[in-house]
Amino acid sequence: MLTFPNAKINIGLNIIEKRADGFHNIESVFYPVEWCDVLEIIPSQEKEVKFQSSGLAIPGNENSNLCLKAWHLLKSHILQPPIIHLHKVIPMGAGLGGGSADGAFTLKMLNEVYDLKLNNDKLQDYARQLGSDCAFFIENRPVFCYGKGDQFEDFSLDLRGKYIVLINPDIHISTAEAYSGVVPCKPKISLKDGLKQNITEWKETIKNDFERNLLLKYPAIANVKAYLYQSGAIYASMTGSGSTLYGIFDKEDECRTVNLKDKFPNFALWQGFIRN
Repeated sequence: MLTFPNAKINIGLNIIEKRADGFHNIESVFYPVEWCDVLEIIPSQEKEVKFQSSGLAIPGNENSNLCLKAWHLLKSHILQPPIIHLHKVIPMGAGLGGGSADGAFTLKMLNEVYDLKLNNDKLQDYARQLGSDCAFFIENRPVFCYGKGDQFEDFSLDLRGKYIVLINPDIHISTAEAYSGVVPCKPKISLKDGLKQNITEWKETIKNDFERNLLLKYPAIANVKAYLYQSGAIYASMTGSGSTLYGIFDKEDECRTVNLKDKFPNFALWQGFIRN
């Protein structure tokens, strides 16, 4: 069985307060985009699960691999271990949720391949054990998220018909580094209220709190954001804790004329039509 774990972007990201457990309470809107990895799961005759990868190199070991962690969560329900093959395309540590998507899609595929009959609520419970934003990818639709980023509310935000450009400048920013420059606070305009405005007004009201310090520290990120606006984006932002940026465009010809490959020859790039 073959599937395509997709990335997500954060539309707004407010860091509200630090929690007693050391995490932070945030608010954001998670929105799926079609920059995808490729994941295949095949039942095998082996006694142990087998994991294979291709594409981008995956750092770390089995203990940090979310596909294998997903398998270990469900293996007590499964008699015949699978071969899991992941072709990695989405840049890692980029604020796109690619690893989280891989783990969540592994849960969904194991559920389907082995007919485990787990509903989405149960799959989300398992996904939360993998990481804060993993549960989002079980239903994989636009939501308002809060808490650690693992609690969701339905939220009406429809960007269908817009065009999007994503640029990853190959700058690795750890979560600790991203949070080190942030002073948690509640925004003057709530994210929900801000997103009710016309998208042309988002530039003034919808912020990613990680940008304030990271754009100063890494001029390349600030330059990408400026270039997206110069190229006609109606809204541009860093996603997650970075370093990927995205620009939303009204028209396909504006999106397609952004001279990405010449401007950013060493960056990972993706352009597409927003379908969700």
